[in-house]
Amino acid sequence: MRPIFRKNPSLEVFATYAKHPGHFQEEGPGYRAVLIARSDSGIETLQDVRGTILGLTDPASTSGNLLPRVSFTEQVGEALEDHFSRVVYTGGHDRSAMAVLEGFVDVAFVATHRLDNVLERDLADAEDYTVIWSSPVIPQDPFVVAGTLCDDLVSAISEAFLTLSDSEAGRSYLTNVNASKFVAMSGGDYDIIRALKAAKDASN
Repeated sequence: MRPIFRKNPSLEVFATYAKHPGHFQEEGPGYRAVLIARSDSGIETLQDVRGTILGLTDPASTSGNLLPRVSFTEQVGEALEDHFSRVVYTGGHDRSAMAVLEGFVDVAFVATHRLDNVLERDLADAEDYTVIWSSPVIPQDPFVVAGTLCDDLVSAISEAFLTLSDSEAGRSYLTNVNASKFVAMSGGDYDIIRALKAAKDASN
């Protein structure tokens, strides 16, 4: 998910997906960023990752760049470029997962649901990876409505999404996006992303 840096002030969050549980993804409307290593690499603890080669996804990614540069660095007490011997961008979550498996990087930050995608494509097995660190839960991308709409219309739109799993056509759509249902959300649920952005800005 790309971070919410700016938005139209009139937009109001009303829902997001609830993901199915997977090998690394937990059930619910959020995901985590996990720092993974190859299971046979000997890297098992936070102490082991210091001085290794790190893979990030891309500069615009919340879980693959922003969150590691804020939450992880707060835990280890120094910038990524100081903690690791080298930091590289792989271009995507699947590429980060495969770069770990193929030995191009030692560790990488990957979103849990995107790591599950790699396993679902039979590119790797869950046993191939060790999770070294896990972030707080980050909410999935928000669905929004214009705040200028009347309350009755907003309620109707929300109801249509929140009851989508009640129909066969709705369940088929949800299956295609690997979700079980839509759940109600509010703008405050995304304060964690705003806090991450504010912390990153303050460090620049």
